[in-house]
Amino acid sequence: MARPSLRISLLDAGLKVMSRKGYVGSGVREIAAEAAAPQGSFTNHFRSKEAFAREVLDRYFEHVKAMMARTLGDKSRSPRERLRAYLDLITTRLGADKFTRGCLIGDFSLEAALQSVVLRDRLAAIFAEWQVPFADCIAEAQAAGELDATFAATDLAEFLLASWEGAILRMKVARNAEPLERFKRIAFATIFKEPR
Repeated sequence: MARPSLRISLLDAGLKVMSRKGYVGSGVREIAAEAAAPQGSFTNHFRSKEAFAREVLDRYFEHVKAMMARTLGDKSRSPRERLRAYLDLITTRLGADKFTRGCLIGDFSLEAALQSVVLRDRLAAIFAEWQVPFADCIAEAQAAGELDATFAATDLAEFLLASWEGAILRMKVARNAEPLERFKRIAFATIFKEPR
Protein backbone atom coordinates (compact mmCIF):
# COMPACT_ATOMS: atom_id res chain seq x y z
CA MET A 1 0.00 0.00 0.00
CA ALA A 2 1.33 3.43 -0.94
CA ARG A 3 2.45 5.67 1.89
CA PRO A 4 0.40 8.88 2.21
CA SER A 5 2.26 11.99 1.13
CA LEU A 6 3.80 14.23 3.76
CA ARG A 7 1.64 17.05 2.44
CA ILE A 8 -1.56 15.16 3.29
CA SER A 9 -0.13 14.04 6.63
CA LEU A 10 0.71 17.65 7.48
CA LEU A 11 -2.78 18.82 6.56
CA ASP A 12 -4.37 16.06 8.64
CA ALA A 13 -2.09 16.96 11.54
CA GLY A 14 -2.86 20.65 11.07
CA LEU A 15 -6.58 19.94 11.30
CA LYS A 16 -6.06 18.08 14.59
CA VAL A 17 -3.71 20.65 16.13
CA MET A 18 -5.62 23.73 14.95
CA SER A 19 -8.92 22.24 16.16
CA ARG A 20 -7.36 21.97 19.62
CA LYS A 21 -5.25 25.12 19.72
CA GLY A 22 -6.59 27.48 17.07
CA TYR A 23 -4.68 29.40 14.44
CA VAL A 24 -2.49 31.50 16.73
CA GLY A 25 -1.76 28.71 19.22
CA SER A 26 -0.63 26.21 16.59
CA GLY A 27 3.03 26.16 15.65
CA VAL A 28 4.73 24.63 12.64
CA ARG A 29 6.95 22.52 14.91
CA GLU A 30 3.95 21.02 16.70
CA ILE A 31 2.11 20.32 13.44
CA ALA A 32 5.18 18.61 11.95
CA ALA A 33 5.59 16.52 15.12
CA GLU A 34 1.91 15.49 15.00
CA ALA A 35 2.44 14.41 11.38
CA ALA A 36 5.68 12.59 12.27
CA ALA A 37 7.30 14.66 9.55
CA PRO A 38 10.56 16.62 9.49
CA GLN A 39 9.91 20.29 10.26
CA GLY A 40 11.53 21.32 6.97
CA SER A 41 8.89 19.38 5.06
CA PHE A 42 6.33 22.01 6.08
CA THR A 43 8.11 24.75 4.11
CA ASN A 44 8.65 22.33 1.22
CA HIS A 45 4.86 22.00 0.83
CA PHE A 46 3.44 25.33 2.07
CA ARG A 47 4.71 28.84 1.44
CA SER A 48 3.38 30.14 4.77
CA LYS A 49 1.37 29.23 7.86
CA GLU A 50 -1.42 31.39 6.40
CA ALA A 51 -1.52 29.38 3.15
CA PHE A 52 -1.41 26.16 5.18
CA ALA A 53 -4.27 27.31 7.43
CA ARG A 54 -6.38 28.14 4.37
CA GLU A 55 -6.01 24.56 3.12
CA VAL A 56 -6.76 23.16 6.59
CA LEU A 57 -9.90 25.31 6.67
CA ASP A 58 -10.92 23.97 3.26
CA ARG A 59 -10.44 20.37 4.45
CA TYR A 60 -12.56 21.09 7.51
CA PHE A 61 -15.28 22.65 5.36
CA GLU A 62 -15.34 19.50 3.23
CA HIS A 63 -16.27 17.56 6.41
CA VAL A 64 -18.99 20.12 7.17
CA LYS A 65 -20.40 19.81 3.65
CA ALA A 66 -20.50 16.02 4.00
CA MET A 67 -22.50 16.38 7.24
CA MET A 68 -24.87 18.82 5.52
CA ALA A 69 -25.38 16.40 2.64
CA ARG A 70 -26.08 13.59 5.12
CA THR A 71 -28.69 15.58 7.05
CA LEU A 72 -30.03 18.49 5.00
CA GLY A 73 -30.00 16.33 1.88
CA ASP A 74 -31.93 13.46 3.51
CA LYS A 75 -35.20 13.66 1.58
CA SER A 76 -36.72 10.88 3.69
CA ARG A 77 -37.27 13.53 6.39
CA SER A 78 -39.26 16.73 6.33
CA PRO A 79 -37.22 19.92 5.81
CA ARG A 80 -37.74 21.02 9.43
CA GLU A 81 -36.60 17.59 10.66
CA ARG A 82 -33.50 17.86 8.45
CA LEU A 83 -32.52 21.16 10.07
CA ARG A 84 -32.85 19.56 13.48
CA ALA A 85 -30.92 16.47 12.33
CA TYR A 86 -27.93 18.62 11.32
CA LEU A 87 -27.82 20.36 14.70
CA ASP A 88 -28.21 17.03 16.51
CA LEU A 89 -25.39 15.47 14.49
CA ILE A 90 -23.05 18.36 15.32
CA THR A 91 -24.03 18.12 19.01
CA THR A 92 -23.17 14.42 18.99
CA ARG A 93 -19.81 15.05 17.32
CA LEU A 94 -18.90 17.81 19.76
CA GLY A 95 -19.95 15.58 22.64
CA ALA A 96 -17.60 12.86 21.41
CA ASP A 97 -14.77 15.34 22.08
CA LYS A 98 -16.20 16.12 25.53
CA PHE A 99 -17.21 19.60 24.30
CA THR A 100 -13.59 20.79 24.33
CA ARG A 101 -13.35 21.79 20.68
CA GLY A 102 -15.76 23.80 18.64
CA CYS A 103 -16.13 24.67 15.00
CA LEU A 104 -12.90 25.50 13.19
CA ILE A 105 -14.76 27.98 10.97
CA GLY A 106 -16.01 29.84 14.04
CA ASP A 107 -12.64 29.61 15.80
CA PHE A 108 -10.79 30.98 12.78
CA SER A 109 -13.39 33.73 12.43
CA LEU A 110 -12.56 34.88 15.95
CA GLU A 111 -8.80 34.88 15.71
CA ALA A 112 -7.42 34.42 12.20
CA ALA A 113 -9.76 36.85 10.46
CA LEU A 114 -8.21 39.65 12.52
CA GLN A 115 -4.71 38.76 11.34
CA SER A 116 -5.11 37.66 7.75
CA VAL A 117 -6.99 39.16 4.82
CA VAL A 118 -6.53 35.87 2.95
CA LEU A 119 -8.23 33.88 5.71
CA ARG A 120 -10.91 36.53 6.26
CA ASP A 121 -11.80 36.45 2.56
CA ARG A 122 -11.89 32.65 2.57
CA LEU A 123 -14.08 32.61 5.69
CA ALA A 124 -16.50 35.06 4.06
CA ALA A 125 -16.73 32.77 1.03
CA ILE A 126 -17.25 29.71 3.26
CA PHE A 127 -20.06 31.40 5.20
CA ALA A 128 -21.75 32.39 1.91
CA GLU A 129 -21.51 28.81 0.60
CA TRP A 130 -22.43 27.27 3.97
CA GLN A 131 -25.63 29.29 4.15
CA VAL A 132 -27.04 28.06 0.83
CA PRO A 133 -28.10 24.49 1.83
CA PHE A 134 -29.72 25.87 4.98
CA ALA A 135 -31.56 28.55 3.02
CA ASP A 136 -32.72 25.93 0.50
CA CYS A 137 -33.97 23.65 3.28
CA ILE A 138 -35.71 26.54 5.06
CA ALA A 139 -37.34 27.70 1.81
CA GLU A 140 -38.56 24.14 1.24
CA ALA A 141 -39.98 24.07 4.79
CA GLN A 142 -41.70 27.41 4.20
CA ALA A 143 -43.19 26.23 0.91
CA ALA A 144 -44.45 23.08 2.64
CA GLY A 145 -46.06 25.17 5.39
CA GLU A 146 -43.69 23.76 8.03
CA LEU A 147 -42.15 27.15 8.84
CA ASP A 148 -43.48 30.67 8.90
CA ALA A 149 -42.52 32.67 5.81
CA THR A 150 -42.33 36.11 7.47
CA PHE A 151 -38.55 36.21 7.05
CA ALA A 152 -36.59 35.37 3.92
CA ALA A 153 -35.01 31.92 3.94
CA THR A 154 -31.56 33.46 3.41
CA ASP A 155 -31.99 35.70 6.46
CA LEU A 156 -33.12 32.75 8.58
CA ALA A 157 -30.16 30.67 7.36
CA GLU A 158 -27.77 33.47 8.33
CA PHE A 159 -29.48 33.79 11.73
CA LEU A 160 -29.28 30.04 12.28
CA LEU A 161 -25.56 29.79 11.51
CA ALA A 162 -24.57 32.92 13.45
CA SER A 163 -26.61 31.91 16.51
CA TRP A 164 -25.42 28.31 16.36
CA GLU A 165 -21.79 29.44 16.24
CA GLY A 166 -22.47 31.56 19.33
CA ALA A 167 -23.95 28.54 21.11
CA ILE A 168 -20.84 26.54 20.23
CA LEU A 169 -18.65 29.24 21.81
CA ARG A 170 -20.72 29.06 25.00
CA MET A 171 -20.48 25.26 24.91
CA LYS A 172 -16.68 25.46 24.91
CA VAL A 173 -16.81 27.53 28.10
CA ALA A 174 -19.49 25.40 29.79
CA ARG A 175 -17.91 22.12 28.60
CA ASN A 176 -21.33 20.55 28.20
CA ALA A 177 -24.19 20.33 25.70
CA GLU A 178 -26.57 22.70 27.49
CA PRO A 179 -25.83 25.83 25.38
CA LEU A 180 -26.48 23.78 22.24
CA GLU A 181 -29.62 22.17 23.61
CA ARG A 182 -30.90 25.56 24.84
CA PHE A 183 -30.37 27.02 21.37
CA LYS A 184 -32.31 24.15 19.78
CA ARG A 185 -35.16 24.36 22.30
CA ILE A 186 -35.60 28.11 21.84
CA ALA A 187 -35.02 28.18 18.07
CA PHE A 188 -37.52 25.39 17.37
CA ALA A 189 -40.09 26.88 19.74
CA THR A 190 -39.84 30.37 18.19
CA ILE A 191 -38.13 31.13 14.86
CA PHE A 192 -38.32 27.58 13.51
CA LYS A 193 -41.62 26.56 15.10
CA GLU A 194 -44.36 25.02 13.00
CA PRO A 195 -47.07 27.54 12.10
CA ARG A 196 -50.44 26.99 13.76
